[in-house]
Formats: sequence, C-alpha cells, structure tokens
Amino acid sequence: MTTLDNFDHRILELLQSDGRMTITDLSDQIGLSKTPCLKRVQKLETAGYIKGYQAIINHALIDNNHIAFVQIKLNDTKTMALNAFNKAIKEVPEVEQCHMIASNFDYLLKVRTENMESYRQVLGEKISALPHVQNSSTFVVMEEVVTS
Repeated sequence: MTTLDNFDHRILELLQSDGRMTITDLSDQIGLSKTPCLKRVQKLETAGYIKGYQAIINHALIDNNHIAFVQIKLNDTKTMALNAFNKAIKEVPEVEQCHMIASNFDYLLKVRTENMESYRQVLGEKISALPHVQNSSTFVVMEEVVTS
C-alpha cells in the first residue's frame, strides 16, 4: 500500500474515534460495501497504518490520575547513549509517552502516577537512574483538558 485515498483516510479517521466500530457501521459511513471495507482495514493494518486498538481508561477511577511532564537532559547524545536510554525508558510503566525533542533538553516524558509522593519515588528511583540522565525538570498537570 503506497498511497492512501479518501476512503483510507476516512477509515483511519473513523477508527481513531471509535476503534470498536463494526465493519457494517464503517462501510455505511464511508460508502463502500462490507467486503471492500474490511479488505481496506486489513491492508491498513498489514501496512502498519493501524498499529493496534486500545481502550481509553478513566484514570480517576483507578487512582492514577496524577500527570507530570518531565524534561530530561542527557549527559551524552551519541547514538549508543540514545539507544540505551530509549531501551531503558520502555521498562518504566509509569511513563505513558516519551518523545525525543529538538530543544535545550533531549526528551519529554508524560508520567502518570497515583499522587505526588508516588511520582517523586518514580522520578528518584526509576527515571533519574536511567542511562545518561543528567537532570530533569518537572511540570505537574493541574487539570487534564480532554480534547477528543
């Protein structure tokens, strides 16, 4: 699959809004019959455009609604150091997102914990101990504004 047409873009848009949408509903909304619609979804999955499906969790109900964004500055940014950090950060379950940034710091993390005390423990015992971490700076979320 080299280029996406309007049907493919619409499928991606609809599935991003509702990953549990049935093929029948999807085909009705994009104007294709079920079989061609299903084949397009399967091709999008196989080609890697759709990486997976997941549930959106209400974190307030499961007691991990404390969010912090953390800037990480490394003491080494050569490829081996970046690869070591990238591998190690995947082992910290509290890190919900990790992005390498072009800025005066190297990574921006989204960290989700139960409360400030548990965040402080994650920062001190896990994040700060990752390979090549020189320093960090934390921004605590006061309110999450849901946009979708």
